[in-house]
Amino acid sequence: MLDLVLIVVFSIGLVPLVEYTDGAARIVFGLLFLLFSPGYSLIAALFPGKTSLGIVERLALSFGFSFATVALIGLLLNYTPLGIRTYPVLLGVLAFIVAMVAIAWYRRRRFGPEERYRVDPGLFSRIKASIWAGQQKVDKLLNIVLVVVILGTVVTLGYVVFNPKVGEKFTEFYILGAQGMADDYPEEIVLGESAWVTLGIINREQELTTYNVEVTIQDQTAFTAGPIALEHDEKHEMKATFTPTAAGENQRVEFNLYREGSQEVYLSLHLWLDVVQSAGG
Repeated sequence: MLDLVLIVVFSIGLVPLVEYTDGAARIVFGLLFLLFSPGYSLIAALFPGKTSLGIVERLALSFGFSFATVALIGLLLNYTPLGIRTYPVLLGVLAFIVAMVAIAWYRRRRFGPEERYRVDPGLFSRIKASIWAGQQKVDKLLNIVLVVVILGTVVTLGYVVFNPKVGEKFTEFYILGAQGMADDYPEEIVLGESAWVTLGIINREQELTTYNVEVTIQDQTAFTAGPIALEHDEKHEMKATFTPTAAGENQRVEFNLYREGSQEVYLSLHLWLDVVQSAGG
């Protein structure tokens, strides 16, 4: 049963290392976590007996089933609010390993001491004898190629999982009317009165971003707000009140969004407003 204990301890120890490191170290720890343990724990649960599988077959299937298990867990997470992100994948795989080890432990205990599978001291010499000693040169070359292909696949998988492609970076900037909908905007007001709309910002920039807002009427500043610091996917809405200073038809009310540190307008929206001298006029 020592192998089952080591798999659980090894896996639990790697999770925080993967989560709180970055760069090459994160990829290495991630590969160590995903490469072998999920498949080995599954094979241990499926084949608890000593004669069920040979050591070479058991190891080969452990690598193969690890790929399949991680891919299936990722597919399932894709249909949940958690999504395919590092932390949910780590916890999902860890939960699978613990569950399979528990099943393997239970099933092995139903075998006698001589019948249940266990790792013996001569393990590595037996593996070497099975895959190398006595093999023809062509077979040895094929074994080397197979190992290189497996390692290449694992490195690629680890890089994709732990360095996911960053999505498109953008910001949502919108105007809502009095009913909280993209409609019913002010169209006519009396000179000296104020109008208002709700301005909304949603940060999709994949990082903390700070914004400033300016509202102008006929190029005259009528409202400002900021700085507004938003994390990725965070939303902020505000009531923007503005007061025209001159009567006239089709006055352009412009809503400009700036990113902090830049004087260039990042996003711009506008409305047309009629300003009359008196009600009904």
